[in-house]
Amino acid sequence: MKHTTFADARRALARGETSCESLVSSFLEVIEADNERLNIFLSVDAGGALRRARDLDARLARGERLPLAGMVVAVKDVLCIKDRRVTCASRMLENFTSLYDATAIERLREAGAVFIGKTNCDEFAMGSSNENSYFGPVRNPLDPDYVPGGSSGGSAAAVAAGMCHAALGTDTGGSIRQPAAFCGVMGLKPTYGRVSRHGLVAYASSFDVIGPLARSAEDLAAVLGVIAGRDPWDATSAPVEVPDYGAALTGSVRGLRVGLPAEYFGEGLDEGIRARIEAQVERLREGGATIHDVSLPHTKYGIAAYYVLTTAEASSNLARYDGVRYGYRADEEAVRRELREETQALEAALRAAEAAGDDARAAEVRARLASRDTVLTRLYAQTRTEGFGDEVKRRIMLGTYALSSGYYDAYYGKAQRVRTLIRRDFDRAFEDVDVILTPATPTPPFRLGSKIDDPLAMYLNDIYTVTANLAGLPGLVVPVGAHPGGFPVGLQLLGRPFDEARLLGLGDAVARAAHE
Repeated sequence: MKHTTFADARRALARGETSCESLVSSFLEVIEADNERLNIFLSVDAGGALRRARDLDARLARGERLPLAGMVVAVKDVLCIKDRRVTCASRMLENFTSLYDATAIERLREAGAVFIGKTNCDEFAMGSSNENSYFGPVRNPLDPDYVPGGSSGGSAAAVAAGMCHAALGTDTGGSIRQPAAFCGVMGLKPTYGRVSRHGLVAYASSFDVIGPLARSAEDLAAVLGVIAGRDPWDATSAPVEVPDYGAALTGSVRGLRVGLPAEYFGEGLDEGIRARIEAQVERLREGGATIHDVSLPHTKYGIAAYYVLTTAEASSNLARYDGVRYGYRADEEAVRRELREETQALEAALRAAEAAGDDARAAEVRARLASRDTVLTRLYAQTRTEGFGDEVKRRIMLGTYALSSGYYDAYYGKAQRVRTLIRRDFDRAFEDVDVILTPATPTPPFRLGSKIDDPLAMYLNDIYTVTANLAGLPGLVVPVGAHPGGFPVGLQLLGRPFDEARLLGLGDAVARAAHE
């Protein structure tokens, strides 16, 4: 596959060696050959992508300047594209069509990007393996028997499999960075508020961030430069100037202060990953960076706080899926029939109890008749039972419990206080260092099915990534070579708020060094 990075494609376009249509066609050929085996795309817009490419070729021939003309982008299916399905990989939204473009989509379109299709993901972005999709799991392109990571597994796999130049994912607790590590690509979680969330179907609104995955820091910088910035449609988007991210890719690390937190290098870290990360630390030292030990003492509470807060927000956000206004709806006639049969059975039981003079039984049956479901209540319950998968229902129940009367302060309130402490840990660390370097994942990719029945083991895959979301910080994952088992190893860089340029500059240098 030629021109798998957009940087290469853009230079080839400038020299007249290729066209937007040719780029799109070559990616469509890869998708046609491999998508059925890997289950990466839920939908592919071949016709629309080719028409868009021809239009871009004509505009470029007229001398128009479009910074991303010809960039072929895959989009995680939790982002809205007008007149396209947005399923969130759920039965609940299987046939739902968006009426508008997400802001990130709109900005990429204006810059000349071509959207080739919507990628598979964990249902409503809830998962760390991409096995929770209603449409089946995504398979890792490096070995189809293994997971690609989640929840943006389809987006990471699309880039790794050579099906697009870049992809949009979302990151609530590591959902861009963990699959980037598992698939051997680069993935950037921007600062919370750096990219508008307008048009993103919410999982946990104070955590969710849209970000890019690609093969190079140059491509990440190009995408982020377009999608970043204030948006009047999203009150949480920050009015912070967007720098020239590409200008930060100097290749130099001299004078950079890099922090190594002891809490990320302790028990549970695979030794093969540890060795790869330590080798890169030495390369940074040789390149002129200074290495410092730092402490983030509240890291150990990150997973617990994260899964209390995000499930609480999910419980609230997903309450809107009621089977009445839009989305999946259970069979109303079947519900009515079921309720009618239950009522008839109770009425018969009441008559029998009264005929037998059994006052206690009669009172019990009358109470059950008085409290029986309405059609609407039963329809709501049946819709959500059938429409949501097991992991989504698990998180809704966890979140509802955490918010319930008598437990709010013990769980939700305490988790919010821990979130503040974690942010303060980072603030103190960044007084002494410019960037914090950690592993991206505790282990290499695992086999499909090996952890799906063990939620706690699955949740612990996010142990190195959730703290960035709790603190709202930017994070970048860079592949730094192979694990002894053959899979890629991801190195994670965490930065100060809105310091994505520094992360991309360092990430570019690390990537170059890792491939020398």
